[in-house]
Amino acid sequence: MQQIADGNSNADDNDNSNSNNRDDNSPYWQAGWAASVQRPSVGFHENWALEGFAEQTVRQVVRVTGSGSAARIVLSNRYGAGPLEVAGATLARTGEGAGVREGTVRRLTFGGAAGVRIPAGGEVRSDAVEVAVAPFESLTVSLYFARPTGPATFHAQAYATAYRAAGDRLTATDPAVFGETTVSWYFLAAVELADGGPARRDTVVVFGDSITDGFGSTVDGNRRYADALAERLAGQGGVRPVLNQGIGGNLLLSDSAWFGERAVGRFRRDVLDRPGVRSVVVLVGLNDIGFSEVDLPTYKPDTDRSVAELIAGYRELIAGARAAGVRIVGGTIMPFKGAEYHTPGAEAKRRKVNDWMRTSGEFDAVADFAAALAEPGDPEALAARLDSGDHKHPGDEGYRVMAEAVDLAAL
Repeated sequence: MQQIADGNSNADDNDNSNSNNRDDNSPYWQAGWAASVQRPSVGFHENWALEGFAEQTVRQVVRVTGSGSAARIVLSNRYGAGPLEVAGATLARTGEGAGVREGTVRRLTFGGAAGVRIPAGGEVRSDAVEVAVAPFESLTVSLYFARPTGPATFHAQAYATAYRAAGDRLTATDPAVFGETTVSWYFLAAVELADGGPARRDTVVVFGDSITDGFGSTVDGNRRYADALAERLAGQGGVRPVLNQGIGGNLLLSDSAWFGERAVGRFRRDVLDRPGVRSVVVLVGLNDIGFSEVDLPTYKPDTDRSVAELIAGYRELIAGARAAGVRIVGGTIMPFKGAEYHTPGAEAKRRKVNDWMRTSGEFDAVADFAAALAEPGDPEALAARLDSGDHKHPGDEGYRVMAEAVDLAAL
């Protein structure tokens, strides 16, 4: 019989706690990669969240921005209707597509057991495995579900390919056995790394909606603005973990079945509780402004938010960051003329919010994305050369320009 450990909402590799505490024989854990989890939903692309998995292996590729000699994963059943049973898991260095590099597959355990049972609403960390990981290297996480999972806690817009195969394919090195794909991540919330060195507080988190998430960037290209920011830091001799905690469609002030918990509600979990966080760049509010301007079934809730309400929401984020000793950078809301919800009223709100960000001094610093990506001569429009095509999301080059607009000294 397969050995299954009982996890809990804050399981750790040694003591089942969610802290970065250690005893004399435990490493300090740093952030390597993370994604914000969401309720199972149809989402923007075809995905497997509502159907879940049974007698199947899911293989997921993530690029870490930290480094280490040991790794562990964090699995989330936050939105599960019942316990989630993970029958087995592996970690490997990535090959081509669903392939992994020969000799690098490591079986993961949970409290010494091959599998783990995670209660509804819970989260669990695996035990550590030895693996040499360099910055910007990709790791492949494979999860086998012998029994039906029910609808899956997931991240809808990964802009990275996930793979599925029938049966237990945890150690398979041949990518051909994984015949199905989506562009979402399932149950995987984080990869944490340790290098045997002292604890560091140098992690940067980018936090917000679909622009932070990377909508319009090249799938499997790692061309989101978080990726470009991490590369820019490394290019200036400051290799640091950069975590992307964006959710497509996310709202500052309202929960959504499709677009995640409101930003003010998930800020602690997705930003402040991550290990080693030093700074956060916040870019959210466009959907709070725009959703009420059009009557589309996917743009719900569509509460008409005032500028005063939005500023109160930003102040809540600022207060949380200050209390945790985390630097907070405000990102101005970018132009969206020509998008489906651009109206004179929405434009007026955007301008007032951005004016407040630039002049109030309430954030520790401001990343003026709006100015950096505006069409020359038309501050209401996204520059054509940077537009992914929908007049509100940048493409790959636009995301690079966003990263250039962040003052590295503020991080």
